[in-house]
Amino acid sequence: MRTRFAQALDATRSPATAPDPTPYADNLLTRWREPQRRYHTLTHLTAVLDRIDELADHADDPDVVRLAAWFHDAVYLPDRSENEERSARLAERALPEAGVPAERTAEVARLVRLTVTHDPAPDDRDGQVLCDADLAVLAAPPSVYAAYTAAVREEYHFVPNDAFREGRAAILRQLLDLPSLFRTPYGRKEWEATARYNLAAELEMLSL
Repeated sequence: MRTRFAQALDATRSPATAPDPTPYADNLLTRWREPQRRYHTLTHLTAVLDRIDELADHADDPDVVRLAAWFHDAVYLPDRSENEERSARLAERALPEAGVPAERTAEVARLVRLTVTHDPAPDDRDGQVLCDADLAVLAAPPSVYAAYTAAVREEYHFVPNDAFREGRAAILRQLLDLPSLFRTPYGRKEWEATARYNLAAELEMLSL
């Protein structure tokens, strides 16, 4: 994972004059291993990076998207609502120090903030790639999707069952009401139908 981070970082800066990427990678890896995480773990980060690799041809700047993936849940406390904002601010502090130019740092932070809504503009190709990669778990095989929903419930263990079911059902209905869950052509073709099936099945289970 350190190598993947270093490759993305070096592609966005001049490595000959920039600091060693290892401390930055290690800081992020420590964050992604925090004990309160059950779904937003290194497994999730790895999956998002893998999906970005699948979608890279659609991105305008795939390495900026990869850096945004590293930072998008770098700050994560399940009982807080400002995780994305705090993650974006972390990127704004760390990336300039690591040698990333201001324009690309700003783009990473913008992409991290976009994961609040997962609603990229029609011409925002980098945003489409990050959001599709982040939501690709919705199109996972049944056993993987079941593990994902169980992990999400574990992260929100402090929420009473009835309140969790109500809140989760509202999120699922909101997703199912969208014209399209995925914005890239690949995502719409390969993931949309399966994701809708998984969401509808989960919603039905919550209603029992």
